[in-house]
Amino acid sequence: MGARKKIQADKRKEMRKNEYFASLNNYPTSPRKMRLVADMIRGKEVFYALNVLKFSDKIASEPMEKLLKSAIANYESKNNGEQAKDSTLYVSKVFVDSARMLKRFQPAPQGRAHRIRKRSNHVTLFIDKKETQES
Repeated sequence: MGARKKIQADKRKEMRKNEYFASLNNYPTSPRKMRLVADMIRGKEVFYALNVLKFSDKIASEPMEKLLKSAIANYESKNNGEQAKDSTLYVSKVFVDSARMLKRFQPAPQGRAHRIRKRSNHVTLFIDKKETQES
């Protein structure tokens, strides 16, 4: 690795120390379905988002709930045991990116075959503290 790339990588690592996040890789559901769930919780308070995910009937809400709990645990471990319920946390960013795609074939009439794409996705969820306005 060159010196310039190393400096940039160190800068990114230093910035990530102040962020609280969790990531889920190669989850086997389509990114489109996962984005619908991500849109439900983006910008919401953490415990409100947990309730929304718990009572949602979408299949993708279960891994998203687990991911949010993981991000909360990461926050608590980085802040020397400061409890999440004592602070005002919210879901600041959620990224859902496409991951590997399994390509399969399904038999079709008259000796043909149709390609089936089994999609999967990567999810990254960031939480942050809300800054209160002091007057």
